[in-house]
Amino acid sequence: MIVLITSIGTRGDMEPFLAIGEILKKRGHEIVYQFPEQFRKLAEESGTKFASLGTEFIDMLESDLGRFALGGRGSTWRKIFAYIKLAKLQSRNNRLMVERQYNTVCELKPDRIVHHGKVMYPVIWEIDNPGKTVFVSPVPYLHYVKGHTHLAFHSNYGEFFNKLTFKLSNWGLKKAIMMAAKCLNLKGITRRQVNDALENHKSIYTVSPQLFTRPGYWKENLTVMSYHERDKTTNWQPGDKLLKFLEMHSKIILVTFGSMTNPEPERKTKIILNILKRNNIPAIINTSSGGLTEPESYDRNLFHFVSGIPYDWVFPKMYGVIHHGGSGTTHMALKNGCVSLIIPHIIDQFIWNQIAYEKGVGPMGISISKINEQNLEPKILELVNNTSFKRDAMLLGEKMKREDFEEKLHHEIMK
Repeated sequence: MIVLITSIGTRGDMEPFLAIGEILKKRGHEIVYQFPEQFRKLAEESGTKFASLGTEFIDMLESDLGRFALGGRGSTWRKIFAYIKLAKLQSRNNRLMVERQYNTVCELKPDRIVHHGKVMYPVIWEIDNPGKTVFVSPVPYLHYVKGHTHLAFHSNYGEFFNKLTFKLSNWGLKKAIMMAAKCLNLKGITRRQVNDALENHKSIYTVSPQLFTRPGYWKENLTVMSYHERDKTTNWQPGDKLLKFLEMHSKIILVTFGSMTNPEPERKTKIILNILKRNNIPAIINTSSGGLTEPESYDRNLFHFVSGIPYDWVFPKMYGVIHHGGSGTTHMALKNGCVSLIIPHIIDQFIWNQIAYEKGVGPMGISISKINEQNLEPKILELVNNTSFKRDAMLLGEKMKREDFEEKLHHEIMK
């Protein structure tokens, strides 16, 4: 079959879809990825066709406004105004991306579409092609779960208001899809049709059942099938300095903010380095997308900086990870038995922070916009010194390693 796999977001939003593409490709299906232009190389380096969603979305996140919204210091009102401005920019970006989604589907004529929640057109396509789209979410709480709000609210307001958050989010999603249909000048699309498509199309949560249990009251079209990852070490080799650093230390912490940015990377890096140096804790610091930066002067025997590193290679060698709390980073850290301290930046990362804390694999983290040496140091010391965190992380990791949902995932997408 021809399968269009499409996602919008940061690097962490691409990886689960790339992994699904590899699973389907191994079984003989023709795969086409449609991501923001900045991720073209990720798709093409695996020998897979690529259709672009343009550069605008990532450009927006990497702007000064985007960096402030993701991790800047400021009052709640300043944050709210920043989100409102971003929403206006995203409205224009959505129109462009919906048109590109529509054009790709018309040209490709896929047998299946596997899509992220931010990708709107597949829901409209589902109306005339029932059963041929699959919504995939690497994060929990997008469908109603007792005792929880919708993911965007990451809290618990009591059952009445919790349900209201799901209704509010669904209303916003339906409105966005109807606007997409209007933008494409598609006549005859009704709210009932959109509602039925959202209610009945296949939805797969690529989340470990160890971290998120499927509620028994969910409809049959909603499933939980573990996190899937791809081999990212194919074209990568560690340098001699990195290997020497690993030989020098037996208990190392990896610090990484993944694809997250913030307006004060130098200050955030200094806070973390000062704490680690004061307590003689060796660390590898991944600067990646710029959320952390390498200073001109630092103790090279205690710290080793990298601009990128495959997590599947480095995590098994780490005692623990201080990270942003992306779905992929959280899953891979725990699967490898690493203690975890999450410094959440946005939305789902606050949920992973709560889950990691409840699983006993690390202390409750602090939002990126609120960290300082005084409140972060006790957390890092607890992460390194509390042996029960390591014990529980290793036990959890062993359970996660036994999960095998590849065949079920393939069947669910293709049935």
